[in-house]
Amino acid sequence: MPPVRLTDAARDAALNALPDWVHDAQRDALYRSVLFADFAEALGAMVRIGVAADKADHHPEWSNVYNRLDIWLTTHDADGVSERDVALATVIDRIVGATAGGT
Repeated sequence: MPPVRLTDAARDAALNALPDWVHDAQRDALYRSVLFADFAEALGAMVRIGVAADKADHHPEWSNVYNRLDIWLTTHDADGVSERDVALATVIDRIVGATAGGT
């Protein structure tokens, strides 16, 4: 069964449980920016997130500059945010944990 785009209300309800994430309306994506102590810590988090994303067969769009990691989650097959994005955001939050700050 293909992923289904969340309604605005469902997306907003999911974001209530993900306080470090916001809705990027331009990309119709969940967005989080994370600051780490240094590049090595950011890269380590990217590797751990990458492994989890690969297991879920759902991959983030991201950008890294030194200690900053910007992450966007959207489901292209659903033309927007789906439960897959919410699930991966939850996993990313566990991976990042207390080792970094967020937006």
